[in-house]
Amino acid sequence: MILAPKKLNWRLDLSELSIESLRCVYDPNAFQFDNTSELTDLQGIIGQERAVQSLEFGLDIDSDGFNIYAAGAPGTGKTTAITSFVQNRAKTKDNPSDWCYVQNFDDPRYPRLLAVPSGIGNALKDDISKLVEESSVNIIRALENDEYNAKVEEIINIGNTKKQELLNEISNNAQNYDFILQSSPTGLRLIPSKNGVPLSEEEINNLTPEQNDQLGKNHVIIEKQLKEVLGEIRAIDRIKLEEIQNLDFEIANYSLNPVIDELKQKYSSLDQVHSYLDEVRKDIVRNISTFKSSTEDGPDGTPQNASRTRIRQYQLNMIVDNSDSDGAPVVMETNPTLKNLLGYVERESHMGTLSTDFTMIRAGSMHRANGGYLIIRVEDILSNNSNWDGIKRCLKEKVIAIDDSPETQGLITNTLTINPQPIPLDVKIILIGDPGIYQALYSKDPDFTELFKVKVEFDNSMERTGKNISDYASFVSTLCRKEKLLHMSKTGVAKIIEHSSRMVEDQTRLSTQFAEISDIIRESNHWAKLASFDYIQSEHVDKAVENKSYRSGLIKDKILDMIHHGTISIDTTNQVAGQINGLSVMNLGEISFGKPNKITVSIGTGREGFIDIERESLLGGRLHSKGVMILAGYLTDKMSMNIPLSLVARLAFEQSYNEVDGDSASSTELYAILSALSELPINQGLAVTGSVNQKGQIQPIGGINHKIEGFFEVCKAQGLNGTQGVLIPHSNTKHLMLKTEIIESVKKGEFHIYSVETIDQGIEILTGVKAGLKKPNGRFDDGSVNLMVYEKLLMLGSNLRKFINPG
Repeated sequence: MILAPKKLNWRLDLSELSIESLRCVYDPNAFQFDNTSELTDLQGIIGQERAVQSLEFGLDIDSDGFNIYAAGAPGTGKTTAITSFVQNRAKTKDNPSDWCYVQNFDDPRYPRLLAVPSGIGNALKDDISKLVEESSVNIIRALENDEYNAKVEEIINIGNTKKQELLNEISNNAQNYDFILQSSPTGLRLIPSKNGVPLSEEEINNLTPEQNDQLGKNHVIIEKQLKEVLGEIRAIDRIKLEEIQNLDFEIANYSLNPVIDELKQKYSSLDQVHSYLDEVRKDIVRNISTFKSSTEDGPDGTPQNASRTRIRQYQLNMIVDNSDSDGAPVVMETNPTLKNLLGYVERESHMGTLSTDFTMIRAGSMHRANGGYLIIRVEDILSNNSNWDGIKRCLKEKVIAIDDSPETQGLITNTLTINPQPIPLDVKIILIGDPGIYQALYSKDPDFTELFKVKVEFDNSMERTGKNISDYASFVSTLCRKEKLLHMSKTGVAKIIEHSSRMVEDQTRLSTQFAEISDIIRESNHWAKLASFDYIQSEHVDKAVENKSYRSGLIKDKILDMIHHGTISIDTTNQVAGQINGLSVMNLGEISFGKPNKITVSIGTGREGFIDIERESLLGGRLHSKGVMILAGYLTDKMSMNIPLSLVARLAFEQSYNEVDGDSASSTELYAILSALSELPINQGLAVTGSVNQKGQIQPIGGINHKIEGFFEVCKAQGLNGTQGVLIPHSNTKHLMLKTEIIESVKKGEFHIYSVETIDQGIEILTGVKAGLKKPNGRFDDGSVNLMVYEKLLMLGSNLRKFINPG
């Protein structure tokens, strides 16, 4: 049944919202400045008292496992805020040690760790290099000295003289026993002789048995003497070599001792350095032959590789240098792979062979953050399980161990590896992520609750207090100064405050989505510069917001055009029973907008009750289905506690082809059911949103501003006639931050916004008929909506009984 719209009655005037309640406007004159250039930079974190207290606690406590998880919605600026906060806190801490790796001279596969106070590492590294260079030059110079060569030659000559005397003696003895000594490739040989002349083979064969037997006895005697002589000669060679070595050791110690003693004095408080210097001295002395070989150039005129490699073993590999730190380090790891976190070992290729040593150990972000703070986005660390397991292993074992195994490094299994000494870990890790990941880790990973005991929650909004508004202005000033934007006038800042409240749909709160706010400020700066303004004004902020919406508003405009041309059927001018306009919000990435939906109801006799066509067609979500079920509860409680509901009511969202979810349309559906039962038409110029409970109380919903503005756009396109408007839950009034255009239309009486607390209030506005109170006899006021509904339910029940029992 379609009727012409009727005049608004008394109920409308009582429920219509005032102009002032539609938007919380901020007065620019409340600011104590003309533009943000007069303000100082923002200090600290805005409007996150809970988060700040939690963060301070997490940073202050030193007990194991009290690492931090900062949870909050993306775009709230938590990463920037936490980094800045931690950096300020880190400045109050002492600089941590410099971390170095040095050669393990006993077993090079296990490089040793050397920790020195901050700033000492570079000096020590240079001093060690100078020590090796100076000692090398001094040793080589001493080895090339004439005096050294003369001593070596003297030692050699003395030894050779003694050896020659022994050889002469054994040679004479051999002749006495009819043998002579003869040199051969295998050593000295005894040859039978007579009068000093070797016997020929024929002469040996012609010897009598007696002569042959005597020759054999003589050979045994002289061979024994020869062995004794050769033993003495080897002893002479050993003594000669030892004397030369002792001479070399004396020269090496003479060259090293002054330099090493000087370094020991310089680093007198560092026992680890003393021990290492002693090991360097011991190894240089033990391997002085390396320096001898360095005096011989290779084919290209450079020192031999073996010499270069040996000398490199005395260098110091400083993997973490904290000399330039201003307090404890703060490291933000943006690519937390296992190598980037825990370090790795490089390799060099020579003649097709991969080799490595302690000088190729490279630090990870855990090393650089040791003694300070490491900040990681949890989404990045969880992209690979091995990364997450690596961090947990370090925290549990309290060391940073570089894994150089072939499997980890992606090498063939027979590649030589090293195992650097693990570094003691003292770091506070701060994970940044959304609350959903926190809940998943908390419930699924037992280690998480033991290692990250401090949760820092960032809210997506804050109270709209004077202090927070002042801090907001300082934030604008800081951003403009940091990014060299035009500063913003107080009218522009007032618009930013209003837009911030609109973002969270709350007149009493401000958004903490500072990433989005910053983008609005940047776009406002663009429009202000384009118009040659000195400061960003309120109109530039409005233009930035409007243009951002326009750029992403293609789908919105197409839907509006389809409604205007009748492709999507939305009636805003007639009165129809069992039909109503509901409101929904479409979210498309960075833009959200309201869209009206025609909801219809058909009523008949039956026992099926309420049939949700959306659910039956698998287009209804669980929350929507719950909302539909509540409708039956309302009718049972309100109308027929003593009689069963004997009806079938089919609910449908017309021209809906996607899933419908949420309960924000439950009151809308109930109004359509009441209209269909009472056969009272509903003004189609009024759209409705709000959920309802079984007692008929209207409950708040989200997206209120988008819903109102979406229906307003449809009414404006079809022609505003003064009877159109929207019914919203009364509890949503504080969430209104409507566009100026709608407020102006309301001022002119072209559009109306009503707030309702109960279904009875709403049905009176929609039908123009009183809802009616329930009497003691169970009936309602005469001529009321509820009485018409009650009587219709009685009739449907009677019809059902007659159908079942026709006699």
